Amino acid sequence: TYHDHSNRGPGRRELRDGELKGHISRVHAANYGVYGARKVWLTLNREGIGVARCTVERLMTKLGLSGTTRGKARRTTIADPATARPADLVQRRFGPPAPNRLWVADLTYVSTWAGFAYVAFVTDAYARRILGWRVAST
Repeated sequence: TYHDHSNRGPGRRELRDGELKGHISRVHAANYGVYGARKVWLTLNREGIGVARCTVERLMTKLGLSGTTRGKARRTTIADPATARPADLVQRRFGPPAPNRLWVADLTYVSTWAGFAYVAFVTDAYARRILGWRVAST
């Protein structure tokens, strides 16, 4: 019943999680907050603390811990607040009733050995098929 459940103490998983949270925090702090779930998990297992990787991931999320990501974040678009925004001609309704009623365009970039290649697509929103595309280096 409800009262039995509310009066019951913490379960085995809660007790184990509390113990593991301390170990995870210790390993993460000892490595300057750089280690992610995989390295924390490997370190704990090397220390003889048997724990599943998914458990380490779950508890690190609860603790708000994460490892650092490699590389520098690239800012690809810098919006100019002074320029006018294009008009929203479809009022955010992207579900047309029939083919060829609404075409949408998208632009993306792909990293290649020679630099970036920019790809533009025109897609039929109803059929979700690419009607045409073009690749350019600038």
